[in-house]
Amino acid sequence: MSCQNQTDSTHIFETEKVSTLLVKFSLPAILSLLVSEMYNMVDSLYVGNAVGTLGMGALTIAFPVQRLFISLALMVAMGTSTFVARSYGEKNLEKVNQIISNSFLLLFIILTSTAIFIGLNLEKSIYFLGSSATIYPYAKTYIAIVLLGVLFQGFTFLFSHIMVVLGKPKILLRSMLLGSICNVIIDYFLVILIPLGVKGAAIATISSQFIAAIYTFLVFFKTAKKENIHFSTKLDLEISKGILAIGFSNFIVEISDAIVAVILNQLLSTYGGDVAIAIVGIISRSTMVLFMTVIGVSTGMQPIAAYNFGARNFIRLKKVVKEATIGVTVSTFVLWGSAMIFAKPIARAFVNDPVVIAEATKALRIVILIFPLLGLHYLNIYYYQATGKVRAAFLLSIYRQIIIFIPLVFILTYQFEIWGAWISYPISDFISFITSAVLMVKAYREVSRKAELQCVEKKKQKKLTPRKNQRANFEY
Repeated sequence: MSCQNQTDSTHIFETEKVSTLLVKFSLPAILSLLVSEMYNMVDSLYVGNAVGTLGMGALTIAFPVQRLFISLALMVAMGTSTFVARSYGEKNLEKVNQIISNSFLLLFIILTSTAIFIGLNLEKSIYFLGSSATIYPYAKTYIAIVLLGVLFQGFTFLFSHIMVVLGKPKILLRSMLLGSICNVIIDYFLVILIPLGVKGAAIATISSQFIAAIYTFLVFFKTAKKENIHFSTKLDLEISKGILAIGFSNFIVEISDAIVAVILNQLLSTYGGDVAIAIVGIISRSTMVLFMTVIGVSTGMQPIAAYNFGARNFIRLKKVVKEATIGVTVSTFVLWGSAMIFAKPIARAFVNDPVVIAEATKALRIVILIFPLLGLHYLNIYYYQATGKVRAAFLLSIYRQIIIFIPLVFILTYQFEIWGAWISYPISDFISFITSAVLMVKAYREVSRKAELQCVEKKKQKKLTPRKNQRANFEY
């Protein structure tokens, strides 16, 4: 049964072609997520070649710390943007303003308190992350400086994600791209030309984050004046709980990589020392590109789905789910094929040690063996967030990495040492795919049923309208 959606709304989430919307919102999200991760990746490329294995190891140790702050920022940013999109769909403009104004103070409190805690416990934190005594001084230098820039990066995420919901997704890409380009340039001067090594890379990171934050701040406040959005000096606990409840799954998805990195650092340092830690760094940064695509498509789908769910437009919501599923599947297959073919050149880009390159190439191909199946898993998480099923989204977000992968990696590493860690990835990915496929079919059937009922209701209304007009003319 086909039924064209008719609506009086002028919001692009409800009127523009779904496939066009998905491209318009997914592409900036993919590129911005990739660019946001480029800070550590670019630093790793420069430091790995200029300083060597110890420098690469230091940035591998620092990776979970940077991922922690990205996770916290995305929790507030995605929670805010999804909450706002749903409220827009409900036509509740007063609530939109309350959500946005509260998000600023909420993010400031979370990021500042976390940075202070890590700074006061820096030595313990670095060794907890799996650092060896030889890597420690490099990691300490890098992390101590990077902590100074967490607010810049956090507010860039928040402002740009709010702009996405306000219909300006390109701001997200521009802000991240600006920071990344600046990081590449400043890195070259401070790491290669001067050279300051790890210290130079850290300074380049916070400098470029500051530049991106200033740009986003100026653009956002120009838009905020038009939309009559204001700051709040008082934290509304109910609104804050709503933001965190929606965004918590995003936090888990992002922080899971950091948790896994810490565990792998600790496990593999026993079997392979500093070389094994360097290989973990190469793999985590290489697979980052693949996962950014999956999460980018899911992120692009989320506000569109949230808006139409809030507007109870199930006909359009069904189409969003269908086209997002096709999009995420096709894109992951393309990237997966490229990564399998070019695994060795990818590894060579980070280090010049032939032994590390050879081992990293084998490991990378095992880790991404069935990656194309994972798109459905992440799409499920973001769909459940968009439709208000917070508990289901949370359970899915911890399922792959926390519930399946971590116990599995302990068992297989004990049995097969370093190769057990790599084998754990495709096994946990396959289990996650099977579970997600079952849940997605269930979710799709549910929205299809609601869409059919809505379609029938619209057809009934169309049939009744002429009769009402005829009756009105007769009475007149």
